[in-house]
Amino acid sequence: MTSLQQLTQDAKALANGEWVPSAAESETARQLQICNACRYCEGFCAVFPAMTRRLSFAQADIHFLANLCHNCGACLHACQYAPPHDFAVNIPKVMAQVRGQTYVHYAWPAPLGKLYQRNGLTLSLALAAGLALFLWLAQQRVGASTASLDNFYSVFPHNLLVSLFAPVFLFAVLALALGVRRFWQDITPATSGAPVSAPAATEATHDVLRLKYLGGGHGEGCNNEDDAFSLARQRAHHLTFYGFMLCFAATSVATLYHYAFNLPAPYDLPSLPKLLGVTGGVSLLLGTASLFKLKLQRHPEQGDDAQKPMDLGFIALLFLISLSGLALWLARGHGSMPTWLAVHLGAVMALFATLPYNKFAHGIFRTASLLRHAVEKRQPSPIGLGSD
Repeated sequence: MTSLQQLTQDAKALANGEWVPSAAESETARQLQICNACRYCEGFCAVFPAMTRRLSFAQADIHFLANLCHNCGACLHACQYAPPHDFAVNIPKVMAQVRGQTYVHYAWPAPLGKLYQRNGLTLSLALAAGLALFLWLAQQRVGASTASLDNFYSVFPHNLLVSLFAPVFLFAVLALALGVRRFWQDITPATSGAPVSAPAATEATHDVLRLKYLGGGHGEGCNNEDDAFSLARQRAHHLTFYGFMLCFAATSVATLYHYAFNLPAPYDLPSLPKLLGVTGGVSLLLGTASLFKLKLQRHPEQGDDAQKPMDLGFIALLFLISLSGLALWLARGHGSMPTWLAVHLGAVMALFATLPYNKFAHGIFRTASLLRHAVEKRQPSPIGLGSD
């Protein structure tokens, strides 16, 4: 078929409301058909049991399975049909490519979906640096040198910080919520359509919090740069995830202290906000440094190189937030405190501004897929084939 004929066929399909698969979606469907005939990897992760419940793969099925994939790499190294075989089966790579497309497809507002393709390391750091410079210059203009070096609220008043950060954060939450809502609506009919039950929700929560499928199907870990199994990626993700959650908990508790108990910052050890913040900051620092190293060492066939700048940009922002946050704490009472405050706030605002369009969405879509998988596996297989 010529390119003109293909374009004409696609235009007719779109006019009729039919799905026109992208190149990555078509390739994923082809490879899944081969996997469905082989089933050697059926016990590796959630993807393969879910795959065997299907004889064909529509767009919703492909999007669901792609976001269910944890890119552990075990199936690539175990596959007898992997490149250079003529079948060229590489599930981690095609799944990663489709995931990137789903982020764009479900982005809200839709025009901003292009930011997924441009939100790279350079852009993330440049945005953080630009915001930090703006805040530092604002300090100098209002005379930050006369502020108390023990209290960053004397540099930027609490209400000013709330007015700056709250709208950006709330927009990020809204954009992510609307995007994942559309994703959920699309994959629900393709995953039995049954409602979420308490056992399914419990299992999915357990799998998310443990990062179960980063342990590989055998529990020995993932393949990162070669055939050797390692739990390094799972541990690095745990440090990053729980470090981030502890930092978020520290901010939430500090907000409660400020408004409910009239106890404004700064807080000292052993106060709860400080304990949570320091523990979370150290964990986040170690986790992101490990992820950055592992990302650079990753086997080139185990992912989508086009998404690497976005991945590294997100990791770099988290690393900068944890580093500057710890430095800000250590710099209390020192002349460098206002500068570290500007760096920290600039990094946090850059993260919030890009949150709906960076790798953070990855965790939200994956959680939704794990929840639908936990629901689907409790239903009878529609074709009497797959079993979990």
